[in-house]
Amino acid sequence: MSDDKLDLSRLTIDRGALAARPRRRRWPWVAGAVAVAAVLAVGLAGQRAVPVETLSVTTAYPYQAVTVLNAAGYVVAGRKAAVASKATGRLEWLGVREGSPVKEGQVVARLENSDVRAQADQAGANVVSARAELADAEISFHRTEELAAKKFISPSAVDTARARLNKARAALAQAQAAKRAADVAVDQTLIRAPFDGVVLTKAANVGDVITPFSSATDSKGAVVTMADMASLEVEADVSEANLAKIQVGQPCEIQLDAFPDERLRGRVSRLVPTVDRAKATVLAKVQFVTPDGKPDPRLLPEMAAKVAFLSREMKDDERQPFTAVHHDAVRGEGDAAVVFEVRDGQARERPVRLGGRYGDLVAVSARGGDALAPGTRLVARPSADLKNGARVKVEAK
Repeated sequence: MSDDKLDLSRLTIDRGALAARPRRRRWPWVAGAVAVAAVLAVGLAGQRAVPVETLSVTTAYPYQAVTVLNAAGYVVAGRKAAVASKATGRLEWLGVREGSPVKEGQVVARLENSDVRAQADQAGANVVSARAELADAEISFHRTEELAAKKFISPSAVDTARARLNKARAALAQAQAAKRAADVAVDQTLIRAPFDGVVLTKAANVGDVITPFSSATDSKGAVVTMADMASLEVEADVSEANLAKIQVGQPCEIQLDAFPDERLRGRVSRLVPTVDRAKATVLAKVQFVTPDGKPDPRLLPEMAAKVAFLSREMKDDERQPFTAVHHDAVRGEGDAAVVFEVRDGQARERPVRLGGRYGDLVAVSARGGDALAPGTRLVARPSADLKNGARVKVEAK
């Protein structure tokens, strides 16, 4: 080999020199990184939101614990009438409007009646004429009797006078009957209230033609619709399968959609003795029970109502609402009882005082702090390790 060739021996790695060099120590850095990661993991774990389910604070009534059946229905009037006229004619006067109170026999409207009044006046005149004719016949008969007693006239003359008297009496009776018929015709043009009540709707206006059968074009049958407000009651459909749970005289609590925060006393007055085949229900009629026996002026027909049929009568002190929660929202008992309010994504511990138990609900009141308002969301079935201020996440049901 020539000298100008490369000397490959120079490319050899001197492993002895590398072994002689000191090795860098890296384990302290690795240990530190592991420690920092552990601290961060613990911190993140402490801040992780705990998934929870929630329950609501509600307002309850003691009667819910003795309710055997619930049903929905409507307020109806036991006495209701579409007031119309027996006669046919044009409406001349209307003296009421919606909401007007009326008394039994009160004239609420009048039809045009000048023609029938004229007939009544004519019938009255005929009665006067018949009375005059009867008076003359009575005088003539008495005179004839006196003359016949003195043998001045024949007995046939007495018979003639008696026949004239009887005819006059019959004529008076006929005239009086005609007068009564004419008065009835006049009275039929006056539309009267059949009972004490309130006008609900107005079906006709002045100028409309009123006819009993409402068969003519643009004619009206009823003038107004009225109801006796003292007869208001609730009609509720009860399933045929639950019929054994209710009976006449059973106490009830009535809730009207118009007044959701109030409960009214009621009592089953009667059950309609037939089953609706299409719905398999029986109609129960529940009357309102008021302390003074007078109807509540706030009640109106066709109001939606819910009826709770009770197993016993509720006392006055048992009819007040109370704040309640589901027993699953309470952790602990006695002075250790607490609930956890979900607020701003955190579980806030609230000490509570427990009251009576009503089914799944328990009466509660806050011990210190603000009262528990209805609608407040509470953690359901809080675990023993749930802490005050813990982050929570509400799971969708």
